[in-house]
Amino acid sequence: MTKNSNELLINNEQAMVCLGKLLAEASQGEGIIFLHGDLGAGKTTFCRGVLTAFGHKGAVKSPTYTLVEPYHVNGQTIYHFDLYRLGDPEELEFIGGRDYFDQKSLCLVEWPSKGKGALPQADMEITLNYNLPGRTALLYAVTDYGQQLVTATVAAYIQQQGD
Repeated sequence: MTKNSNELLINNEQAMVCLGKLLAEASQGEGIIFLHGDLGAGKTTFCRGVLTAFGHKGAVKSPTYTLVEPYHVNGQTIYHFDLYRLGDPEELEFIGGRDYFDQKSLCLVEWPSKGKGALPQADMEITLNYNLPGRTALLYAVTDYGQQLVTATVAAYIQQQGD
């Protein structure tokens, strides 16, 4: 691992939600986060944790068919993308993709490889892998801001899990 990455053991769904909440707290509602992992690895569960931290009370499901689901919660704007069914990265232009990635929002992007070339650079990338019965989460900083997010999220997660 490089200095820009940290790997965490995620024992269960509750821990995945916790990781999302801690990232939300560190982000203060801004940034671009790419989420990698196989189907069922926990990407949407992680997003649920992020949205819950901002006060979202409803269900969080992956926007597989709509590509993006906007959430406006307590003065924060969070965009949850799922690009799994994206046929061509140009499709992001048709839905106004560039407009979503401003500095006043948090963008969570599942399956970013499907939008390669049409997406801006991520601040942080998270790769979720199966490690039965749980998962591992590799948090990787791409930008300086991403490094701040990784450092704060990992430290808070280790402290939280140690309690």
